[in-house]
Amino acid sequence: MTDALLALKESKAQGKSSVEDVELLIVERLLPNLDMTESTKQVLKTHWNELKPQQQLILKSYLAVSLVNNYSAILAAYDDLDGIKITANPKVKRKDNKAIVKLNIYINGDQKPVVVSLKMMLSNDWHIYDVVFSGVSLVKNYQASFSSQIKRKGIEGLMAKASKKLRKHTSENCPVCIAMNFKKSMLAKQ
Repeated sequence: MTDALLALKESKAQGKSSVEDVELLIVERLLPNLDMTESTKQVLKTHWNELKPQQQLILKSYLAVSLVNNYSAILAAYDDLDGIKITANPKVKRKDNKAIVKLNIYINGDQKPVVVSLKMMLSNDWHIYDVVFSGVSLVKNYQASFSSQIKRKGIEGLMAKASKKLRKHTSENCPVCIAMNFKKSMLAKQ
């Protein structure tokens, strides 16, 4: 996280602060540390095992694109990156192959940090599968959204929504799609 923040500061200092620049930075620095498969499994719960591998990839890519889009716009708009300091709480909660690492984020010298919890899983290496910010879990947030969509329109309705967004977003040079090994042609093969 700290490396990504430093890279973002350097990028902005070089005049590379567009949403696209920040998106590329997130894809290069943060996405490799996320376990998008586990995140999507957690979001979909029992529906995950009902999906074909192609459908799993579509929903995993949809989740990645949504996360990157949301956060790249926010980070691109934030100018005072020098006012941000991140420290990790040394007290890590660990059970078996899972851990929760709490980050303290100090903004503009504020004495009270914003606490962000990273839920991590070990499989060859530690990867983040959920982020809890101000008490709100990204996985639970997407879980509620996906669950609502599934209740209203079924799993096919969720697939249609994900496919529609990916069709708009996907291009041959889309950094998120490249990182997720997702190709637009996959949308037709459901």
